[in-house]
Amino acid sequence: DWSLKAFLSLLACVFLSTGWACDLGPQHSGATQIDAGQGQVVMRNDKSEVFVLSGSTWIRLGSVPIKHVSVGPAGIWGVDNNVFFHVFSGQSLHQVDAGGQDQIVGVTSSSTVHCLSSTVASGFKQGDSLSWTTFPGALMYISCSSHGCWGVNSGKEIYFTVNSPIAWTRVTGETSMVEVGTDGTVFVVRNGHIYQRTGISADVPHGTGWYHIPMSKTVKHASYDLGNLWLVLNGGVIMKCTQ
Repeated sequence: DWSLKAFLSLLACVFLSTGWACDLGPQHSGATQIDAGQGQVVMRNDKSEVFVLSGSTWIRLGSVPIKHVSVGPAGIWGVDNNVFFHVFSGQSLHQVDAGGQDQIVGVTSSSTVHCLSSTVASGFKQGDSLSWTTFPGALMYISCSSHGCWGVNSGKEIYFTVNSPIAWTRVTGETSMVEVGTDGTVFVVRNGHIYQRTGISADVPHGTGWYHIPMSKTVKHASYDLGNLWLVLNGGVIMKCTQ
């Protein structure tokens, strides 16, 4: 309608002035969480249904209620009280991330950190048991790329590790979720605002600061892949942004 078009016009002006241009992405009622990786986009709605984007259409994946979904080099993974690779169950997890080049990582509701090699995951067949490695630390959210892993604990403190979920480095700032693109680009959502990590380099892989991307609407979730920043705004509106 007219009000939505006016809102989008304002968004475009704001983002163009800061290096980002946004437009409506493919919409689906009740979107709550989105994840992008390896050129694919998956989404969860407020009914715990999971969808994958095909062209401009959201296609339902399975019938199992899912709390969190992720896509990456190891495929599409989702969790309810268990973790599923499409329809196969395994470790009991609260959140999962498939963005790492060599592993799938996740955390439980009690904040323990677990890892599964992509070699094991890719060879998994129905009826197999998955051997997860448990790492020290306590996180409520984790996201990885081939450049390292980022995590958030229950105190909303941010941590980074370049090699494995063992030696974590504290990063300034607070958030409830962090998302890392395949190329190592990092975004966090804090109190409805979205921030991009700046100063990331080979010498300083955890970066040097945070850049606030101005938005006129509350951001609920974000994900980044292949130059596209996907956002779920308050009310379930899906946006696709590019620089």
